[in-house]
Amino acid sequence: MGRPKALLPCPPDGHTFVSQAVRTLQAGGVAEVVVIGRTDDLALRNEVGQHAPAVRYLENPTPELGQLSSLLVGVSYAESFGVDGVMVLPVDIPSVSPATVQALREAFDRGPEPLMRAAYQGRHGHPVIFGRPVFAELHAADLSVGARAVLRRDPARVRELDVDDPGVLRDVDVPDDYRRLLAEPD
Repeated sequence: MGRPKALLPCPPDGHTFVSQAVRTLQAGGVAEVVVIGRTDDLALRNEVGQHAPAVRYLENPTPELGQLSSLLVGVSYAESFGVDGVMVLPVDIPSVSPATVQALREAFDRGPEPLMRAAYQGRHGHPVIFGRPVFAELHAADLSVGARAVLRRDPARVRELDVDDPGVLRDVDVPDDYRRLLAEPD
């Protein structure tokens, strides 16, 4: 992208991607929001600091190991509080609605499956919830494969919650994705 995605302005109101994610999770009823970033990412740390103390910034000392290394920082933090699960919303998926977050959270609380992810028109996306029963598997997963290995191990333990929210699929990875996001009507 040529610059950090987390700090890009997000339509319609111009909040950064990371602030948009924080607001979405909070509005969807997530009890505690943490943002995981590099140790030396002062700009991201400062942006997250605007939401303190309601949001914590956790350092990933080994971001070069991939996304799973960041997820594991969050899982380790969550384990110390005895939570039932962690919801993961990558910063580059800025269009998820708070209603989707709430629906996922409520469905996870009601169901027996240790893994839950949002889906739109039969295609799975984000957020994803990893329940406590799979935390050890995440810790043991191959960093090069990531959390996908845990999600794919046994499809019967994954519940896909179909939501009326195309934002669960809207991943902003390259400049063209960002231009499309900016061009969308409010």
